[in-house]
Amino acid sequence: MTKLNELSDNNGARKGRMRVGRGIGSGKGKTAGRGQKGAKARSGVSINGFEGGQMPLHMRLPKRGFNNIFAKDYAEVNLGMIQKAIDSGKLATDGVVDHAALKAAGLARGGKNGVRLLGKGELTTKVSFKVAGASKGAVAAVEKAGGAVEVLATKVEAA
Repeated sequence: MTKLNELSDNNGARKGRMRVGRGIGSGKGKTAGRGQKGAKARSGVSINGFEGGQMPLHMRLPKRGFNNIFAKDYAEVNLGMIQKAIDSGKLATDGVVDHAALKAAGLARGGKNGVRLLGKGELTTKVSFKVAGASKGAVAAVEKAGGAVEVLATKVEAA
């Protein structure tokens, strides 16, 4: 029976790291396993994607796509999620539901330019919204439930 103060790992269970560049007798002295000369033997190697002077693959391939710098960033919220939040008591229906209310309920994430209502799901509660945008289907569903949607006027920047 071994004592607690006599416990130790099995031989070879823990291997120390190789210390390179510590003399010829270590087997990893002089060039420290880097071979002789060349960029790879130096510190600060940056040759990922370098193809020996040939045009690298990432530069040979054509550019694709387009990133619109004027695109609006809306937090998209579906009516089904709003109904779910109302049923669970996270969203109050008294008064007007706006971006701040939806954000507080955890429904609108992001949305630098406001909230946009989308018509996925079903809305059965009478709710009035004040949002930056809404799809036709969403407006129809809200009005069918007896609510109203007020779409805020977006600021038009002069070019």
